[in-house]
Amino acid sequence: MDKRLLDILCCPVSKTPVRPLSKRELDALNDAIAAGTVDSVAGVAVRERIAEALITIDRKVIYRVEDGIPVMLPEEGIGTLQLTDFPAA
Repeated sequence: MDKRLLDILCCPVSKTPVRPLSKRELDALNDAIAAGTVDSVAGVAVRERIAEALITIDRKVIYRVEDGIPVMLPEEGIGTLQLTDFPAA
C-alpha cells in the first residue's frame, strides 16, 4: 500500500491511525474466519478469507483491503476483541 495513503488513513469513527496487518495477525484473523467466529461491526458473519487488511494502531478494529483499496466503512470493520487467538503486539 502506498505510504502516502497510509499516512492519511484513519478509523472513520475514532480517527485512530491505521497500519498494515502483519502476516501473523492476518493468519490469526483468517483462522478465526475459517472457524466461523468472526462478525463485522454490523453483526454480519465474515466468511471470505482476507488477503490484506489494516488495523488501528490501538489494535481495536481491522479494515479489509480489496484490490488495493481500503474499505474504511464503519459497519465493515472487524472488532479484534472477538479474536481469542489474536497475537499480542
